[in-house]
Amino acid sequence: MMTQKEVAALRRAADEGDVEAQNRLGALHLEGEGTVPKDEKEAMRWFRLAAEQGHAVAQQNLGLMYHQGRGVPKNGPQAVKWFQLAAAQGAVNAMYNLGVMYESGKLVPGDDREAVQWFRLAAEQGNAHARMHLGMLYHKGRGVTRDNQEALKWLKLAARQGLAAAQHQLGLLYEAARDHVRAAQWLRLAADQGLAAARYNLCVLYSEGKGVEQDDREAARWCRLAAEQGHAAAQLTLGSMFAQGKGVGEDHIQAHMWLELAAGQGNAIAVERLAILATAMKPAQVTQAQARVKQWKPSTG
Repeated sequence: MMTQKEVAALRRAADEGDVEAQNRLGALHLEGEGTVPKDEKEAMRWFRLAAEQGHAVAQQNLGLMYHQGRGVPKNGPQAVKWFQLAAAQGAVNAMYNLGVMYESGKLVPGDDREAVQWFRLAAEQGNAHARMHLGMLYHKGRGVTRDNQEALKWLKLAARQGLAAAQHQLGLLYEAARDHVRAAQWLRLAADQGLAAARYNLCVLYSEGKGVEQDDREAARWCRLAAEQGHAAAQLTLGSMFAQGKGVGEDHIQAHMWLELAAGQGNAIAVERLAILATAMKPAQVTQAQARVKQWKPSTG
């Protein structure tokens, strides 16, 4: 944390036109630190001063402000303008952000070819998120000819960098190709990082004995972790496991709780199973399960 004296010196330098100081001061105001109050409009002002002098990181920061609507209303064309200026100076995150904007079609017209171009530039410089997005565009055939080999290439690069979302997507691709062993390996890596969807899919593999030895207890363990994070399908599965005593001890109260949580997220199967289960329970048990639902809070992983 900067001292008051250091902040005063930084502000003097910024007032005198030092672009590094202006960008740093903008970053301090963006989040607030020590004696520097959080003030997104003030952050915007300092980023703009540095950006207009050609500071690449400030240009990227200014683009993000317009993209996210922080300190200023959201403005796609302005975000693109500043991201492009930063990208022209080699700012990799700006390249990635341009890809995200064109892929999503939010704030600017969607353009998959443009998205591929920017993701590729960022991916070639090692940006893991860009590599994952590029891999998925190849997998879906969006903006490029569908090519699963290229998809695997980019997803593997991102997954080997430790990106959990890429590990999960790679696991799903191997699962679709019926290479269950590799699917389980990549899903486990993502699951170990706390990704709820990967934990649920790993639960399914253990339940079905695909790529791993069939193990209901291990399936229940991964399912519970995902369910506790709020994953609806995992909550449905875990509730069904408690109802059947599969991988866990039979417990209708626990079953009702998890099924009700899944039903609350709109899971139609959970609604049906909940109704059937309730007929086999005493009113006091249902009340107890509902009380647990009210007290339940999702874990962060």
